Amino acid sequence: MSVLRLGLCVIGVYSMFLLWAVAQERLSVPFQHIDGQSTDKFKSALFLGTCQSFLSSLSALAYILIRRKSGSSLSSLLGLDFTSIIKASGSSGSKTNGLEGAKVSINGHSHSSTSHTPSSTPKALLLRYLQVSTFITLAAPFGFAALSYITYPTMVLGKSCKLVPVMLMNFVMYRRRFAPHKYIVVAMVTAGISVFMGFGNEKPSKASSNGDQGSYGQLIGIFYLLINLILDGAVNSTQDEVFVRYKVSGQQMMLWINLFCTLLSTALGTLPLPHIPVLHPSSGAQSEFASAIMFIRTHPSVVVPLVQFSLTGALGQLFIFETLQHYGSLTLVMITLTRKMFTMVLSVVVYDHKLTLGQWAGAGIVFAGISVEAWVKRKEVHARRVLQEKEKAKIKSL
Repeated sequence: MSVLRLGLCVIGVYSMFLLWAVAQERLSVPFQHIDGQSTDKFKSALFLGTCQSFLSSLSALAYILIRRKSGSSLSSLLGLDFTSIIKASGSSGSKTNGLEGAKVSINGHSHSSTSHTPSSTPKALLLRYLQVSTFITLAAPFGFAALSYITYPTMVLGKSCKLVPVMLMNFVMYRRRFAPHKYIVVAMVTAGISVFMGFGNEKPSKASSNGDQGSYGQLIGIFYLLINLILDGAVNSTQDEVFVRYKVSGQQMMLWINLFCTLLSTALGTLPLPHIPVLHPSSGAQSEFASAIMFIRTHPSVVVPLVQFSLTGALGQLFIFETLQHYGSLTLVMITLTRKMFTMVLSVVVYDHKLTLGQWAGAGIVFAGISVEAWVKRKEVHARRVLQEKEKAKIKSL
């Protein structure tokens, strides 16, 4: 049964996020107008995020209700039973690192002791969820906009640099420090990205379509990607803080964060805001959601990738959390590591991206760095198991 469940988790993560990646890239290219005379790009990243977060919150709620234990109250299922939600003083929780919507444990970093002050309250927990949701809502448009200037394989490799902003934001926001091997991994990943970008010879899509210089377009894309990664780092560091302070499950966090994301993005999308580059591309009296719905009416071919993007992202998160619950972060790291490789290769095959030999070498350096991280985690898990066995043996001998 355990092997079967693991196999289903691997297949679920691979299939859902590979389809999600294909849909995400498809949404970044022009769609045919119903008049057949023109093509236009779907620019509402806010609408995309709303669709996915809404389905994700529904998926998390369904998962919690299906997996509930008999006799559990609704408040405890939703993580609202605040009599037991706050951990005992001095306890620590799993540390998470987000990956395309997924949470991966980070071991080997130290942080100040978490004495439970009045900040560790139900209201503070909900504010933390809201804080994470705000970061996510702001980060998504920058990631989507970056795809207009850089290729998707570059985007995937850039996302592999998440350890840098995660470390930075953990230190800046919560004064956490990391184990020495973490800095080695970050150095390898950063070097790999530099090699990948330096040996690239494919012009970004926007540069070729509007006559801008390719290098200038790439700089814009990299700038947007950096903002996206910094905000992602803030998300991950805040999730670390939540797991340290509160006894909540991953599914409960998934539910609340996606629910707040839906509310935030709906409010932003329905307000008639002025034109704001990246964050609010629509302008005038018409809201962004109204513009997005009008685009869907005049470009019906966008519906299929839009549904695919939202549904696969929501279902993929469920497989991620199922893996975390039953097999831990080490197994999830290995799954997501190989999934990243397949995502990049699939993008090359489906969209005919051309990678130079130098770019493949850069990709190899990046994945080698992530492999070092997975190898260290395997050693840590093995050491803990040996220690636990020794403790059990001592107890039996008494």
